[in-house]
Order: sequence, then C-alpha cells, then structure tokens
Amino acid sequence: MADNEFPGWHGTTIIGVRKGGKVVIAGDGQVSLGQTVIKGTARKVRRISPGGYDVVAGFAGSTADAFTLLERLETKLEATPGQLQRASVELAKDWRTDKYLQKLEAMLIVTDGKDLYVITGAGDVLEPEHDVTAIGSGGNYALAAGRALMEGDLDAEEVARRAMAIAADICVYTNGNLTVETIEA
Repeated sequence: MADNEFPGWHGTTIIGVRKGGKVVIAGDGQVSLGQTVIKGTARKVRRISPGGYDVVAGFAGSTADAFTLLERLETKLEATPGQLQRASVELAKDWRTDKYLQKLEAMLIVTDGKDLYVITGAGDVLEPEHDVTAIGSGGNYALAAGRALMEGDLDAEEVARRAMAIAADICVYTNGNLTVETIEA
C-alpha cells in the first residue's frame, strides 16, 4: 500500500478534568485502522513517578511516538523534580527543534495534581481555561461535554467518565473501555 493510500490510525480520546482539588485523566481503549477496530482495550493513560513525584499522562497519536515522548518527559522531570511546568516546556522546546522528535505524531495531557497541560509538537504547552482539556479523535466531543458537566455537583472523576461516555456515543473512533487515573494536589 502506498503512503498516500494508508487510511491512517485513529481511535483515541483523552480528557483531563481539574475540580475539587483533584485532577483526573481518562482515556478510552480504542485503536482503529481506517474503518477497522484493531484493539479496544489499549491503555493510553499512565502514572509515572520520576524523582519521587507522581505525574499522570495520557496520550493520543502513535503509540511508539507517545512512549518516546513519555520517556523524554520522564528524563526532564528527573532533571527538575517536582517542576512539571519547566519539564513540559523543555520537552516542547526539544520536540519543536529536534529533527528526530519533529517527526513524532502524538499529543500529551499531563498533570501533577496541581498543574494540567496539553503538550504538542508545535511547541505548545497549554493550560486549559476552564479546567477541562481533551485530545484525540473524540477530543472535541469530550471537551464540550466536560465543560457542560463542570457546572453541576459532579466530582472530577464523574465529569471525566460522563464526558467520555458522551464522546463514545458520538465518535466512532472512541469506545467505553476507560483507563482512569486520579491525582490530588
């Protein structure tokens, strides 16, 4: 199959919600190739503990690329323990300027329980305005649902779970097999 005929990998929705002193990152388990579900139980949300400080990360995009970025983030956090913002900015700078890293196709949502960021290959380290952020194929659906659900009495985990359920009902590249990680400030 020629490169221009490759149907492309799809099938990730990751949401990050900060509410009530907790941050939750939830991700679905679907990986699709074109119109085919390749795997429905992938684990795209991970807890890492570089330098003894817990960080939760969720990724969308190529799995190998995301693992490469997670390893780089871990190295940055080991060099600057407890400084997620600094490590995230350093990763984004490397990602934007390094010729090898520039080819990586993934995005990350990361949190240490206090800060919540989206890191992109364009050199962005974005903090959500409304304490909800989402990436991936169903990211816009999850983001819209999450923002609407923030107004109620739901806690961070329930907002994330319900937003992901709504995204799964709308986006064919999102399923209901969730991995959910919670971290407190």
